[in-house]
Amino acid sequence: MAIIGNLISRSLRIRKKFTVKLGTPRQYQLQVLHRLLMKAKGTQFGRHYKFQEILDSPNFMAQYRTRIPVHNYNKMYREWWHKCLEGEDNVSWPEKVKYFALSSGTSESASKHIPVTRDMLRTVKKVGVKQLYSMANFNIPSKSFEKGILMLGGTTSLYEKGDYYEGDMSGIQAKNIPRWFRRFYKPGGRISKKPNWEQRIRLIVRKAPQWDVGTVCGVPAWVQIVLEEIIKYHGVKNIHEIWPNLAIYIHGGVSFEPYRESFQKLLGKPITFIETYMASEGSFGFQARPGTKGIKLVLNAGIFFEFIPFNEDNFDADGEVKPNPKSYMIHEVVEDVEYAVMLSTCAGAWRYLIGDVVKFTSVKEHEIVIVGRTKQFLSLCGEHMSIDNMNKAIDTVQKKLGITVKEFTIAGFPYENLFAHRWYVGTNDVSVDAAKVREIIDQTLCEVNDDYAVERTSALKEVFVEVLPNEVFIDYLRCKGKEGAMNKFPRVLKGDKLKDWEHFLETKTVGK
Repeated sequence: MAIIGNLISRSLRIRKKFTVKLGTPRQYQLQVLHRLLMKAKGTQFGRHYKFQEILDSPNFMAQYRTRIPVHNYNKMYREWWHKCLEGEDNVSWPEKVKYFALSSGTSESASKHIPVTRDMLRTVKKVGVKQLYSMANFNIPSKSFEKGILMLGGTTSLYEKGDYYEGDMSGIQAKNIPRWFRRFYKPGGRISKKPNWEQRIRLIVRKAPQWDVGTVCGVPAWVQIVLEEIIKYHGVKNIHEIWPNLAIYIHGGVSFEPYRESFQKLLGKPITFIETYMASEGSFGFQARPGTKGIKLVLNAGIFFEFIPFNEDNFDADGEVKPNPKSYMIHEVVEDVEYAVMLSTCAGAWRYLIGDVVKFTSVKEHEIVIVGRTKQFLSLCGEHMSIDNMNKAIDTVQKKLGITVKEFTIAGFPYENLFAHRWYVGTNDVSVDAAKVREIIDQTLCEVNDDYAVERTSALKEVFVEVLPNEVFIDYLRCKGKEGAMNKFPRVLKGDKLKDWEHFLETKTVGK
């Protein structure tokens, strides 16, 4: 078996040496858009927006921006995708959609049905292969390529709904994984099909010593819980006593920084952390260079990217996009500016706002970091506080107080004719001083966000901190049917979701 790992490792290094760029980022992206328009010009969407006329234009990109409106999920579903669920074909992509990914996002609809086409599945595989090739850039032991890959996603059970199947994107991918990959895939088909998260975790915990895992993939909060349970159940000091060959953790979905310190405590030796950028709408990129935070976008795999500056000119106070926002292509962006990501894809999404806000860390390498969500930020009075700011504040709390914060969320509200923030911080460390947590959060935010510092002297009158056991956050997700796998606790709570959370906390308090 060792020879297999050596062969794979060597082939990756050889391919890296002979990989030659054939075009610029602009050329790649214009080619992708042209192919998308050509393939979809006969669809209902393509005929409605006259894709052929766009293609015939000397500047088809300018025509595309002018003619196609910006869509969010609700608009795309209301006007087009509902027809796919009703069995119509050739709606916004030239095929009958066989799979729909159920996305329990933290904004817009409670349960989204995202079309997953055959072309999109091919694109996801293509990006996965590119990421495999990029592994040659990292100092990863050859034997890691022959070990098991534990994928902690949602249930792989898909639910038949007449003419189509629906379920977690991870389940759709699992149903379509190559046969050769199945020997590496953990926890295996039988366990991964269990619909109940807790049942799947119990089985994974008990069977963990039977597997030789070299790579773990999943959302940080839930992966951390699983590793802790394995360590506790088997009475070991760290996860490497169970999986001595664990060398890679591939993560995504949320910033890893708030989890890094506590995650390190579960390890017996250093491993390689690699971030990916995936969603129900597709696979967009991955960390390709060690020592950098940026995720490299894949520009030639069926996804056309546009970037809208995330500012008051283009978005309102609720994070809703304004009419006719200014968008930029990959070669037009600049570093350290916040952009909302807009996609056109081979699954029939057109000028579709995915909800993520990013910054470019390297325009040359087309690398980004995810700094927030269009609907998850706080700017009650001009403080413009992003999720990136919040993560830095929590990370500083952990380092200065030596505690582990597994979850947190924030709410803003009117207070004594001005405004205030309330932080809900989840930790199981006893005797945590909420006043000290508040002081560190407030001080850190003043240092990293000039707008926040200004408003703390005027309109943002107070900051409150409530320290809660981490189980409270898990219980809330559980009662909403969103426990485990790809579900993430929203970092900012507003409107009805805030009221629901406050009611839940009141119920927990009364029940004590």
